[in-house]
Amino acid sequence: MKGIVFSEFLELVEEKFGLEMVDKIISQSELKSGGAYTSVGTYEFSEMLQLLKNLSNNTGVSIDGLLLTYGEHFFQILERDYSVMLESYNDPIEMLSSIENHIHVEVRKIYPDAELPTFKVIEKTKRKLIMLYKSSRAMHHFGLGLMNKTFEYFDSSAEIVLEKLKEDGTEVKFLINKN
Repeated sequence: MKGIVFSEFLELVEEKFGLEMVDKIISQSELKSGGAYTSVGTYEFSEMLQLLKNLSNNTGVSIDGLLLTYGEHFFQILERDYSVMLESYNDPIEMLSSIENHIHVEVRKIYPDAELPTFKVIEKTKRKLIMLYKSSRAMHHFGLGLMNKTFEYFDSSAEIVLEKLKEDGTEVKFLINKN
């Protein structure tokens, strides 16, 4: 997993829960990296799982809840660093339906070894999008947070329902209806 995902996560933890919490979850985890991340480095996903689990245990917030908040936070990084890409879209449905064939292509140009989830469009209209998400990391709530902020970015809203196709969350169907 790319270091930017870790460094931004720890920034969010500091912002929401304080620097002491960052130190606490790092010290409670067995991290090969020691909790020091560079944005272009690559780290084991198991480190993110430990950090999430320890943050959840210390705050009482579910891992899915933490991932949702983190996805919403991470959208700010996309706005700040990749605004040109965002500005190439006029509509949230168009943008979300292009994750696999445009956005992830651009991400791989910057981070060639990034392991990204896959998104397959099943159905798309002007107001509706059904996509299948697949990832061994089961971070679908991170994706949901990004989707929520995508609609906000376009001054729009939607009802987004996720349906687990596999109990472990490695395959999820997103049902998106634009309001």
